[in-house]
Formats: sequence, structure tokens, C-alpha cells
Amino acid sequence: MLALIQRVERASVSVGGEVAGSIGAGLLALVGIEPGDGPAQVERMARRLLGYRVFADGAGRMNLGLCDTGGGLLLVSQFTLAADTSRGMRAGFSTAAPPDEAEPVFNLLVETCTRVHEGRVETGVFGAHMKVDLVNDGPVTFLLRS
Repeated sequence: MLALIQRVERASVSVGGEVAGSIGAGLLALVGIEPGDGPAQVERMARRLLGYRVFADGAGRMNLGLCDTGGGLLLVSQFTLAADTSRGMRAGFSTAAPPDEAEPVFNLLVETCTRVHEGRVETGVFGAHMKVDLVNDGPVTFLLRS
């Protein structure tokens, strides 16, 4: 499992012109599910998403995680994140979990983060063509692996 996280001032995701999820200050996480990902990877990724220190403390250092700030978390499934880009000029998707395997894993990640995090947890629509709007704060962007 991969998550490209961005510290944001705000972020939203729309499907067909309708907002599916939106947050204020917090994290936008684009999530790629790989074959074989399951509950163990979900638990580790949830801990990392909620605890990864990307927010400034009183001294201006990145020492606080999302759980410390109570900020929002916008989770967006993005199978292209798990693509194989090592050869040629076109990505291969055999390294991404097929939709019927990926969707329950993504849903478990959403459920886990919602259960653990006291802040707002929002999502896009799994498998839909989405428009993501965000204001990256920093910019601060990290790629996490479970």
C-alpha cells in the first residue's frame, strides 16, 4: 500500500460536478492498493497517516501528526499510484490490485482512520473519475509505504 500525502490548507474531491468529500486544514492522501494488501497493511498505513509528523509545533518544526492537530483527512483511491513505471513510456498496472481486491482494502482503511481519528475523515468515490482540488501547504508532500 502506498499513500502520497500532502499537507493542505484545504482539499476537496468532486465526481460529476458534485463534491464527494472536502476538508479544511489537514492531509490529502492519494492511496494506491497493491496485490496482497490486507488488514496488516491497513493498520500500519492508518498509524502512519494519522501520526506522520508534517505539522509545525510551537517552534515551527514539523513535529506534530494529524492526530495532534485534529485536522481533516481526505482519502482518495488512486490505482495509478501503484503503477509500474520502470520501463518504457507507458505505465503498467499489473502492480496495482484489481478493483475487486482493492476496494475492500481501501474501505477498511477509511473505516480504520474514521474509528481512530477524532478529526474529519472524508473520501472520494472508489473507481470514479474524480477532480481533486487542493491548496498544498508548504508545499509538503511525502510518499508513504506500509
